[in-house]
Amino acid sequence: MNGAEDQRSALLPPITAARAALSRRATSSRELVSTALARARDPAGEGARVFIRRYDAAALGEAEVWDARHAAGAPATALGGLPVSIKDLFDIAGEVTTAGSRVLADAPPATVDAEVVGLLRGAGAILVGKTNMTEFAYSGVGLNPHFGTPRNPFDRPRARIPGGSSSGAAVSVADGMCVAGIGSDTGGSVRVPAALCGLVGFKPTAERISRRGVYPLSRTLDSIGPIARTVECCAVLDAVMAGLSGDLPVPVPAAGLSLLVARTLVWDDADRHVASSIEAALSRLSRAGVQIHDVALAELSDIPQVNARGGIAAAEAFAWHRTLLDSAKSAYDPRVAIRIEQGRAMSAADYLDLLDARARIGRSVLDSIGEDAIWVMPTVPHIAPEIAALEKDEPYFATNRLMLRNAALVNFLDGCAITLPCHAAGSAPVGMSLVAANNQDRRLLAIARTVAPLIAAS
Repeated sequence: MNGAEDQRSALLPPITAARAALSRRATSSRELVSTALARARDPAGEGARVFIRRYDAAALGEAEVWDARHAAGAPATALGGLPVSIKDLFDIAGEVTTAGSRVLADAPPATVDAEVVGLLRGAGAILVGKTNMTEFAYSGVGLNPHFGTPRNPFDRPRARIPGGSSSGAAVSVADGMCVAGIGSDTGGSVRVPAALCGLVGFKPTAERISRRGVYPLSRTLDSIGPIARTVECCAVLDAVMAGLSGDLPVPVPAAGLSLLVARTLVWDDADRHVASSIEAALSRLSRAGVQIHDVALAELSDIPQVNARGGIAAAEAFAWHRTLLDSAKSAYDPRVAIRIEQGRAMSAADYLDLLDARARIGRSVLDSIGEDAIWVMPTVPHIAPEIAALEKDEPYFATNRLMLRNAALVNFLDGCAITLPCHAAGSAPVGMSLVAANNQDRRLLAIARTVAPLIAAS
């Protein structure tokens, strides 16, 4: 597959369209699941690198059950009979949760499903498999030396990175192996791969969705979110995982909507294609009546300085990994181990200073723009580079910092954000992020429903 046109042709219907097709018997759950699994099994495709574990037989069996329920006129559910993938850090009862690593292969199996998995199953999702990821979710690039790296669906012959850490989740959606993938986002791990693969990715307020039964990277920064084709798909999945009603947030009128364009830090080193794609999207919004205002947001420049020694994620990751690192460091991806080891040099006082800085900067941002502000930035300042260009440590770490820089600001500020594709058809994928303060998730999704079709380039 090569280019955006081929990418779109491989996608399954979005959730709302798939539900409508199921309700009028234009398709069946078995047909959707069979199509997804066929793409996952295709030896010419990315399935072997996308999935660490697949559930072919179980998924087809569940599809038969859902088709029987539909035929009997059972009440519809949010995800009834739809194939969904889940990142390899969610517990599934009876399985070892390996988090994209070989280090945990001999760990005890989970005794119960992660709470999010239970909610997805309860809403009718059929899990087709656990998706590949950066080891222990600690990179925005998406490379995995243990299970391979799935190639970005754009310009696949040149083997570009998928973005991480939810690499397999994004490619599973982009290649039509599911209607949506569930990932985690500690510093951009949902939004970065979504943006680089031309998809929608939603990072909710961290506290809204349970992380019980989810392998941790940072207890402070981790959040759980979906990658899918549309804002509506993400809104449905967010409601399911947050335990809310399934109603979609109502789009807001474009006229009178006000968006702030952050101009500090987030445009630095942006490549020409990213910058021009987003500026063109902003022009389309302005022509539709959306008010666009530039804002400095000087506080954003303070965040990388605060995190220069690894930040909250390194401190909290090291606390969890220190025993494993002492006994099995050689089994880690060395690039992941280096990042975790940054936490070894941090004292308790250093960690508390980080938490204090987070609270102070977060208050300053809200004082500057107000709690109701929605601000805009490039999700990632560069298009996806080639995997081969990152084989040495120096370009790898520099690229990783750049891939995560913008998105990680939102986790540090404890906000919510969504990335929307805004690139021209056939060109390299570019994501534009809308960002809101914490617990404004459903309002942000409502605004995103308005913005997404306006910025979609032809």
